[in-house]
Amino acid sequence: MSSIPQALPAASLSMTRGMVLLFAFCCGAIVANIYYAQPIIELIAPDLGLSSSLASLIVSLTQIGYALGLLFLVPLGDLLENRRLMICTTLLAIFSLLAAACTQQPNAFLLVSLLIGFSSVSVQILIPLAAHLAPEASRGRVVGGIMGGLLLGILLARPVSSLVADHFGWRAMFVMAAALMAAISLVLLLTIPKRQPAHSASYGQLLGSLGSLLRQQPVLRQRAFYQACLFATFSLFWTAAPLELARQHGLSQSQIAIFALVGAIGAIAAPISGRLADAGHTRIASLLAMLLAALSFVPSLVHPAYSVIGMAVTGVVLDFCVQMNMVLGQRAVYALDAHSRGRLNALYMTSIFIGGACGSSIASLVYERGGWPGVVWVGSALPLLALLRFLWVRDKPHPRN
Repeated sequence: MSSIPQALPAASLSMTRGMVLLFAFCCGAIVANIYYAQPIIELIAPDLGLSSSLASLIVSLTQIGYALGLLFLVPLGDLLENRRLMICTTLLAIFSLLAAACTQQPNAFLLVSLLIGFSSVSVQILIPLAAHLAPEASRGRVVGGIMGGLLLGILLARPVSSLVADHFGWRAMFVMAAALMAAISLVLLLTIPKRQPAHSASYGQLLGSLGSLLRQQPVLRQRAFYQACLFATFSLFWTAAPLELARQHGLSQSQIAIFALVGAIGAIAAPISGRLADAGHTRIASLLAMLLAALSFVPSLVHPAYSVIGMAVTGVVLDFCVQMNMVLGQRAVYALDAHSRGRLNALYMTSIFIGGACGSSIASLVYERGGWPGVVWVGSALPLLALLRFLWVRDKPHPRN
Protein backbone atom coordinates (compact mmCIF):
# COMPACT_ATOMS: atom_id res chain seq x y z
CA MET A 1 0.00 0.00 0.00
CA SER A 2 1.38 3.41 -0.95
CA SER A 3 2.74 5.67 1.77
CA ILE A 4 2.06 8.78 -0.32
CA PRO A 5 -0.28 11.04 1.64
CA GLN A 6 -1.17 13.28 -1.29
CA ALA A 7 -3.80 12.75 -3.93
CA LEU A 8 -2.02 11.95 -7.18
CA PRO A 9 -3.34 10.71 -10.51
CA ALA A 10 -3.00 6.98 -10.78
CA ALA A 11 -0.90 7.29 -13.92
CA SER A 12 1.65 9.35 -12.06
CA LEU A 13 2.18 6.90 -9.20
CA SER A 14 5.32 5.39 -10.71
CA MET A 15 8.72 6.64 -11.72
CA THR A 16 9.42 5.16 -15.13
CA ARG A 17 12.94 5.26 -16.55
CA GLY A 18 11.86 8.05 -18.88
CA MET A 19 10.49 10.09 -15.98
CA VAL A 20 13.71 9.58 -13.99
CA LEU A 21 15.76 10.80 -16.96
CA LEU A 22 13.49 13.82 -17.38
CA PHE A 23 13.75 14.73 -13.69
CA ALA A 24 17.53 14.25 -13.87
CA PHE A 25 17.84 16.54 -16.91
CA CYS A 26 15.73 19.28 -15.33
CA CYS A 27 17.65 19.08 -12.05
CA GLY A 28 21.02 19.24 -13.82
CA ALA A 29 20.01 22.19 -16.01
CA ILE A 30 18.62 24.20 -13.09
CA VAL A 31 21.38 23.55 -10.55
CA ALA A 32 23.99 24.52 -13.15
CA ASN A 33 22.95 28.16 -12.64
CA ILE A 34 24.76 28.16 -9.30
CA TYR A 35 28.08 27.11 -10.82
CA TYR A 36 28.46 29.00 -14.09
CA ALA A 37 30.37 31.81 -12.37
CA GLN A 38 32.75 29.55 -10.42
CA PRO A 39 35.48 28.95 -13.05
CA ILE A 40 35.29 32.43 -14.60
CA ILE A 41 35.50 34.70 -11.55
CA GLU A 42 38.95 35.72 -12.82
CA LEU A 43 37.15 37.22 -15.84
CA ILE A 44 34.09 38.61 -14.07
CA ALA A 45 35.83 40.30 -11.12
CA PRO A 46 38.18 42.66 -13.03
CA ASP A 47 35.46 43.53 -15.52
CA LEU A 48 33.21 44.66 -12.66
CA GLY A 49 35.97 46.19 -10.55
CA LEU A 50 36.04 43.53 -7.81
CA SER A 51 39.39 42.81 -6.12
CA SER A 52 40.86 39.31 -6.35
CA SER A 53 40.35 38.76 -2.63
CA LEU A 54 36.61 39.51 -3.01
CA ALA A 55 36.13 37.56 -6.24
CA SER A 56 35.01 34.36 -4.50
CA LEU A 57 32.10 36.33 -2.99
CA ILE A 58 30.39 35.86 -6.35
CA VAL A 59 30.33 32.11 -5.78
CA SER A 60 29.61 32.19 -2.05
CA LEU A 61 26.71 34.66 -2.37
CA THR A 62 25.14 32.47 -5.05
CA GLN A 63 25.33 29.54 -2.66
CA ILE A 64 24.01 31.63 0.24
CA GLY A 65 21.09 32.64 -1.99
CA TYR A 66 20.50 28.97 -2.74
CA ALA A 67 20.53 28.20 0.99
CA LEU A 68 17.99 30.98 1.61
CA GLY A 69 15.79 29.60 -1.16
CA LEU A 70 16.02 26.15 0.38
CA LEU A 71 14.98 27.53 3.74
CA PHE A 72 12.14 29.82 2.62
CA LEU A 73 10.92 28.44 -0.74
CA VAL A 74 11.40 24.67 -0.64
CA PRO A 75 9.15 24.14 2.44
CA LEU A 76 6.33 25.48 0.27
CA GLY A 77 6.58 22.14 -1.55
CA ASP A 78 4.67 20.68 1.44
CA LEU A 79 1.98 23.36 1.07
CA LEU A 80 1.52 24.53 -2.55
CA GLU A 81 0.97 22.70 -5.82
CA ASN A 82 4.47 21.60 -6.77
CA ARG A 83 4.54 22.15 -10.53
CA ARG A 84 3.28 25.73 -10.30
CA LEU A 85 5.83 26.49 -7.58
CA MET A 86 8.67 25.13 -9.71
CA ILE A 87 7.61 27.14 -12.76
CA CYS A 88 7.45 30.36 -10.71
CA THR A 89 10.98 29.83 -9.41
CA THR A 90 12.37 29.13 -12.90
CA LEU A 91 10.75 32.33 -14.21
CA LEU A 92 12.52 34.22 -11.44
CA ALA A 93 15.76 32.47 -12.45
CA ILE A 94 15.34 33.72 -16.04
CA PHE A 95 15.04 37.31 -14.80
CA SER A 96 18.08 36.90 -12.50
CA LEU A 97 20.31 35.43 -15.20
CA LEU A 98 19.42 38.15 -17.68
CA ALA A 99 20.14 40.76 -14.99
CA ALA A 100 23.58 39.20 -14.42
CA ALA A 101 24.32 39.47 -18.14
CA CYS A 102 23.48 43.18 -18.16
CA THR A 103 24.78 44.39 -14.79
CA GLN A 104 27.82 46.71 -14.80
CA GLN A 105 28.18 47.53 -11.07
CA PRO A 106 29.97 45.12 -8.69
CA ASN A 107 27.50 45.50 -5.80
CA ALA A 108 24.54 45.00 -8.14
CA PHE A 109 26.16 41.87 -9.58
CA LEU A 110 26.69 40.45 -6.09
CA LEU A 111 23.01 41.08 -5.32
CA VAL A 112 21.99 39.40 -8.57
CA SER A 113 24.26 36.45 -7.72
CA LEU A 114 22.32 36.04 -4.48
CA LEU A 115 19.06 36.07 -6.46
CA ILE A 116 20.34 33.50 -8.98
CA GLY A 117 20.97 31.08 -6.14
CA PHE A 118 17.64 31.88 -4.47
CA SER A 119 15.71 31.18 -7.68
CA SER A 120 17.45 27.89 -8.52
CA VAL A 121 15.92 25.76 -5.77
CA SER A 122 13.21 24.06 -7.80
CA VAL A 123 15.52 21.04 -8.07
CA GLN A 124 14.90 20.48 -4.37
CA ILE A 125 11.15 20.38 -5.02
CA LEU A 126 11.61 17.93 -7.89
CA ILE A 127 13.66 15.46 -5.86
CA PRO A 128 11.15 15.04 -2.98
CA LEU A 129 8.42 14.76 -5.63
CA ALA A 130 10.34 11.86 -7.19
CA ALA A 131 10.73 10.28 -3.73
CA HIS A 132 6.94 10.48 -3.27
CA LEU A 133 6.31 8.86 -6.64
CA ALA A 134 8.88 6.07 -6.21
CA PRO A 135 8.07 2.88 -4.26
CA GLU A 136 10.07 2.23 -1.09
CA ALA A 137 12.08 -0.65 -2.59
CA SER A 138 13.50 1.47 -5.42
CA ARG A 139 13.51 4.93 -3.83
CA GLY A 140 17.28 5.00 -3.41
CA ARG A 141 17.82 4.01 -7.05
CA VAL A 142 15.39 6.68 -8.28
CA VAL A 143 16.86 9.43 -6.11
CA GLY A 144 20.36 8.29 -7.03
CA GLY A 145 19.57 8.44 -10.75
CA ILE A 146 18.17 11.95 -10.44
CA MET A 147 21.11 13.02 -8.29
CA GLY A 148 23.38 11.73 -11.06
CA GLY A 149 21.75 14.26 -13.38
CA LEU A 150 22.10 16.95 -10.75
CA LEU A 151 25.81 16.14 -10.37
CA LEU A 152 26.33 16.27 -14.12
CA GLY A 153 24.72 19.71 -14.11
CA ILE A 154 27.13 20.85 -11.39
CA LEU A 155 30.18 19.37 -13.08
CA LEU A 156 29.33 20.27 -16.68
CA ALA A 157 28.44 23.86 -15.73
CA ARG A 158 32.10 24.62 -15.15
CA PRO A 159 33.56 23.45 -18.49
CA VAL A 160 30.62 24.86 -20.44
CA SER A 161 31.03 28.20 -18.69
CA SER A 162 34.77 28.28 -19.33
CA LEU A 163 34.35 27.46 -23.02
CA VAL A 164 31.57 29.99 -23.61
CA ALA A 165 33.44 32.72 -21.72
CA ASP A 166 36.64 32.00 -23.64
CA HIS A 167 34.95 32.34 -27.04
CA PHE A 168 32.01 34.73 -26.49
CA GLY A 169 32.70 36.52 -23.20
CA TRP A 170 31.39 35.77 -19.73
CA ARG A 171 28.11 37.66 -20.18
CA ALA A 172 27.09 35.34 -23.02
CA MET A 173 27.02 32.44 -20.54
CA PHE A 174 24.27 34.06 -18.49
CA VAL A 175 22.21 34.84 -21.60
CA MET A 176 22.46 31.20 -22.69
CA ALA A 177 21.52 30.03 -19.20
CA ALA A 178 18.42 32.23 -19.26
CA ALA A 179 17.39 30.71 -22.60
CA LEU A 180 17.83 27.21 -21.17
CA MET A 181 15.66 28.11 -18.17
CA ALA A 182 12.93 29.29 -20.54
CA ALA A 183 13.01 25.87 -22.21
CA ILE A 184 12.98 24.12 -18.81
CA SER A 185 9.90 26.12 -17.77
CA LEU A 186 8.09 24.77 -20.82
CA VAL A 187 9.23 21.20 -20.07
CA LEU A 188 7.99 21.48 -16.48
CA LEU A 189 4.64 22.81 -17.66
CA LEU A 190 4.07 20.04 -20.20
CA THR A 191 5.54 16.94 -18.53
CA ILE A 192 5.82 17.13 -14.74
CA PRO A 193 2.75 15.69 -12.93
CA LYS A 194 0.81 17.97 -10.62
CA ARG A 195 1.01 17.32 -6.89
CA GLN A 196 -1.17 19.15 -4.38
CA PRO A 197 0.05 18.40 -0.82
CA ALA A 198 -2.53 17.58 1.83
CA HIS A 199 -0.76 19.76 4.39
CA SER A 200 -3.18 22.38 5.78
CA ALA A 201 -0.84 24.51 7.91
CA SER A 202 -0.07 28.15 7.12
CA TYR A 203 3.30 29.21 5.70
CA GLY A 204 4.30 30.61 9.10
CA GLN A 205 3.42 27.35 10.82
CA LEU A 206 5.32 25.45 8.14
CA LEU A 207 8.47 27.50 8.72
CA GLY A 208 7.99 27.23 12.48
CA SER A 209 7.95 23.45 12.19
CA LEU A 210 11.47 23.44 10.73
CA GLY A 211 13.01 23.95 14.16
CA SER A 212 10.94 21.12 15.60
CA LEU A 213 11.98 18.76 12.81
CA LEU A 214 15.63 19.62 13.33
CA ARG A 215 15.36 18.96 17.07
CA GLN A 216 13.36 15.74 16.69
CA GLN A 217 15.47 14.09 13.96
CA PRO A 218 19.05 13.27 15.02
CA VAL A 219 19.65 11.45 11.73
CA LEU A 220 18.86 14.68 9.88
CA ARG A 221 21.32 16.67 12.01
CA GLN A 222 24.06 14.11 11.61
CA ARG A 223 23.71 13.61 7.85
CA ALA A 224 23.49 17.38 7.32
CA PHE A 225 26.73 17.94 9.25
CA TYR A 226 28.62 15.22 7.36
CA GLN A 227 27.57 16.55 3.99
CA ALA A 228 28.12 20.21 4.91
CA CYS A 229 31.76 19.41 5.69
CA LEU A 230 32.22 17.50 2.44
CA PHE A 231 30.47 20.15 0.36
CA ALA A 232 32.63 22.88 1.93
CA THR A 233 35.68 20.97 0.69
CA PHE A 234 34.05 20.48 -2.73
CA SER A 235 33.39 24.24 -3.09
CA LEU A 236 36.83 25.14 -1.77
CA PHE A 237 38.54 22.89 -4.32
CA TRP A 238 36.50 23.97 -7.37
CA THR A 239 36.81 27.68 -6.50
CA ALA A 240 40.57 27.54 -5.86
CA ALA A 241 41.55 25.05 -8.60
CA PRO A 242 40.87 27.46 -11.53
CA LEU A 243 43.04 30.08 -9.78
CA GLU A 244 45.90 27.61 -9.39
CA LEU A 245 45.57 26.31 -12.93
CA ALA A 246 45.51 29.79 -14.47
CA ARG A 247 48.22 31.41 -12.36
CA GLN A 248 50.71 28.60 -11.75
CA HIS A 249 50.20 26.43 -14.83
CA GLY A 250 49.16 29.02 -17.42
CA LEU A 251 46.00 27.19 -18.51
CA SER A 252 43.49 29.06 -20.65
CA GLN A 253 39.75 29.05 -19.91
CA SER A 254 39.27 26.35 -22.56
CA GLN A 255 41.95 24.19 -20.96
CA ILE A 256 40.41 24.74 -17.53
CA ALA A 257 37.13 23.62 -19.11
CA ILE A 258 38.71 20.31 -20.13
CA PHE A 259 40.08 19.91 -16.61
CA ALA A 260 36.63 20.49 -15.14
CA LEU A 261 35.09 18.06 -17.62
CA VAL A 262 37.27 15.28 -16.22
CA GLY A 263 35.57 15.82 -12.86
CA ALA A 264 32.26 14.78 -14.41
CA ILE A 265 33.45 11.18 -14.10
CA GLY A 266 32.41 11.49 -10.45
CA ALA A 267 28.77 11.48 -11.58
CA ILE A 268 28.80 7.68 -11.52
CA ALA A 269 28.72 7.87 -7.70
CA ALA A 270 25.06 8.91 -7.46
CA PRO A 271 23.36 5.84 -8.98
CA ILE A 272 25.87 3.51 -7.30
CA SER A 273 25.23 5.01 -3.87
CA GLY A 274 21.45 4.86 -4.39
CA ARG A 275 21.67 1.12 -5.00
CA LEU A 276 23.97 0.66 -1.98
CA ALA A 277 21.43 2.48 0.21
CA ASP A 278 18.56 0.33 -1.09
CA ALA A 279 20.64 -2.75 -0.26
CA GLY A 280 21.24 -1.58 3.33
CA HIS A 281 24.91 -0.58 3.05
CA THR A 282 24.56 3.07 4.06
CA ARG A 283 27.03 3.01 6.95
CA ILE A 284 29.97 1.34 5.21
CA ALA A 285 29.44 3.43 2.05
CA SER A 286 29.33 6.64 4.13
CA LEU A 287 32.52 5.65 5.94
CA LEU A 288 34.26 5.04 2.62
CA ALA A 289 33.07 8.35 1.15
CA MET A 290 34.34 10.44 4.08
CA LEU A 291 37.66 8.59 4.33
CA LEU A 292 38.43 8.91 0.62
CA ALA A 293 37.39 12.58 0.64
CA ALA A 294 39.88 13.25 3.44
CA LEU A 295 42.63 11.56 1.39
CA SER A 296 41.59 12.94 -2.00
CA PHE A 297 43.98 15.92 -1.94
CA VAL A 298 47.10 13.75 -1.70
CA PRO A 299 47.45 13.24 -5.50
CA SER A 300 47.53 17.03 -6.05
CA LEU A 301 50.82 17.23 -4.11
CA VAL A 302 52.84 15.18 -6.59
CA HIS A 303 55.86 16.54 -8.48
CA PRO A 304 55.10 19.89 -10.22
CA ALA A 305 55.53 18.26 -13.64
CA TYR A 306 52.51 16.05 -12.91
CA SER A 307 50.56 18.28 -10.53
CA VAL A 308 47.79 19.08 -13.04
CA ILE A 309 47.13 15.35 -13.45
CA GLY A 310 47.20 14.97 -9.67
CA MET A 311 44.69 17.79 -9.28
CA ALA A 312 42.43 16.11 -11.84
CA VAL A 313 42.57 12.87 -9.82
CA THR A 314 41.70 14.86 -6.70
CA GLY A 315 38.72 16.40 -8.49
CA VAL A 316 37.35 13.05 -9.66
CA VAL A 317 37.75 11.33 -6.27
CA LEU A 318 36.35 14.30 -4.35
CA ASP A 319 33.33 14.62 -6.66
CA PHE A 320 32.68 10.89 -6.32
CA CYS A 321 32.82 11.01 -2.52
CA VAL A 322 30.68 14.14 -2.16
CA GLN A 323 27.95 12.79 -4.41
CA MET A 324 27.96 9.34 -2.82
CA ASN A 325 27.57 10.79 0.66
CA MET A 326 24.86 13.22 -0.49
CA VAL A 327 22.67 10.50 -1.98
CA LEU A 328 23.17 8.26 1.04
CA GLY A 329 22.13 11.14 3.27
CA GLN A 330 19.06 11.95 1.18
CA ARG A 331 17.94 8.33 1.21
CA ALA A 332 18.23 8.30 5.01
CA VAL A 333 16.48 11.65 5.48
CA TYR A 334 13.58 10.84 3.12
CA ALA A 335 12.87 7.69 5.14
CA LEU A 336 12.22 9.68 8.32
CA ASP A 337 8.75 11.14 7.59
CA ALA A 338 6.89 10.93 4.29
CA HIS A 339 4.61 13.85 5.25
CA SER A 340 7.54 16.22 5.79
CA ARG A 341 9.90 15.37 2.95
CA GLY A 342 9.88 18.88 1.50
CA ARG A 343 10.89 20.44 4.82
CA LEU A 344 13.36 17.67 5.68
CA ASN A 345 14.98 18.13 2.32
CA ALA A 346 15.03 21.91 2.83
CA LEU A 347 16.85 21.56 6.15
CA TYR A 348 19.27 18.97 4.79
CA MET A 349 20.18 20.92 1.66
CA THR A 350 20.29 24.29 3.45
CA SER A 351 22.93 22.93 5.81
CA ILE A 352 24.89 21.55 2.87
CA PHE A 353 24.91 24.80 0.93
CA ILE A 354 25.83 26.83 4.00
CA GLY A 355 28.86 24.56 4.14
CA GLY A 356 29.46 25.11 0.44
CA ALA A 357 29.19 28.88 0.83
CA CYS A 358 31.73 28.78 3.66
CA GLY A 359 34.12 26.73 1.53
CA SER A 360 33.92 29.02 -1.50
CA SER A 361 34.01 32.22 0.57
CA ILE A 362 37.38 31.30 2.14
CA ALA A 363 38.84 29.87 -1.07
CA SER A 364 40.39 33.10 -2.36
CA LEU A 365 41.74 34.03 1.08
CA VAL A 366 43.21 30.57 1.73
CA TYR A 367 44.77 30.48 -1.72
CA GLU A 368 46.19 34.03 -1.56
CA ARG A 369 47.78 33.42 1.84
CA GLY A 370 48.73 29.76 1.74
CA GLY A 371 48.87 28.89 -1.94
CA TRP A 372 47.82 25.42 -3.04
CA PRO A 373 49.30 23.72 0.08
CA GLY A 374 46.94 25.86 2.20
CA VAL A 375 43.99 24.66 0.12
CA VAL A 376 45.15 21.06 0.60
CA TRP A 377 45.36 21.39 4.38
CA VAL A 378 41.97 23.04 4.80
CA GLY A 379 40.33 20.80 2.19
CA SER A 380 41.58 17.64 3.92
CA ALA A 381 40.64 18.78 7.42
CA LEU A 382 36.93 19.30 6.68
CA PRO A 383 36.03 15.72 5.60
CA LEU A 384 38.27 14.43 8.39
CA LEU A 385 36.10 16.37 10.85
CA ALA A 386 33.00 14.75 9.36
CA LEU A 387 34.63 11.32 9.59
CA LEU A 388 35.52 11.77 13.26
CA ARG A 389 31.95 12.84 14.03
CA PHE A 390 30.61 9.87 12.05
CA LEU A 391 32.75 7.43 14.02
CA TRP A 392 31.74 9.04 17.32
CA VAL A 393 27.96 9.05 16.76
CA ARG A 394 26.10 6.26 15.02
CA ASP A 395 22.98 7.21 13.02
CA LYS A 396 19.77 5.97 14.60
CA PRO A 397 18.37 3.05 12.62
CA HIS A 398 15.79 3.75 9.97
CA PRO A 399 14.11 1.61 7.33
CA ARG A 400 16.58 -0.52 5.35
CA ASN A 401 19.65 1.52 6.32
